[in-house]
Amino acid sequence: MIIVALAGRRVDAPNTQKPSFPLENTEKVRRCISELFTKRQVSTLVCSAACGADLLALDAAGELGLRRRIVLPFERDRFREISVTDRPGDWGALFDRICNQVEAAGDLVILHKSDQDETAFLAANQAIIEEAQSLASSTNKHRTSENSFEDKILAVIVWDGKARGEGKADMTAAFMDEARKHGFPVAEILTL
Repeated sequence: MIIVALAGRRVDAPNTQKPSFPLENTEKVRRCISELFTKRQVSTLVCSAACGADLLALDAAGELGLRRRIVLPFERDRFREISVTDRPGDWGALFDRICNQVEAAGDLVILHKSDQDETAFLAANQAIIEEAQSLASSTNKHRTSENSFEDKILAVIVWDGKARGEGKADMTAAFMDEARKHGFPVAEILTL
């Protein structure tokens, strides 16, 4: 069974000049995520819970009965305010429902970083990768040493297929780079 470490774009803000994830593409993207999870026989999803890619993946994983682990860089209420409900769509109720379910299962991780520091999101990226590695190694205790846990982790990037221009922080591209540094195979799902 495969453990997915996922990151991706949030839905576009109103009046976005260069769209990367239009709200009208959410159902198509959710369907692609669900199909990938089924095809790859995913057992566990590790990601954050921002509006867009994260919440669509968490919702699809829940419908498929997969284990879900959420990593938030800082407190849940503040994350909801600046990464969930600040964009078009009814993301707040979905966030609340999924976080409640995941927390009840003991799989909500809060890093307690400062919400005033962009590095909090980089720390969340790193924690998602580490959580996926930890879960993979705990499921492979009985495997031989020649079978590393990396062959059981897949990084999934849900985005428009390109890094943002210079001067703009791109947490999705940073996540993909970090996953590759750790030797994870990468699958991409396009939002456009």
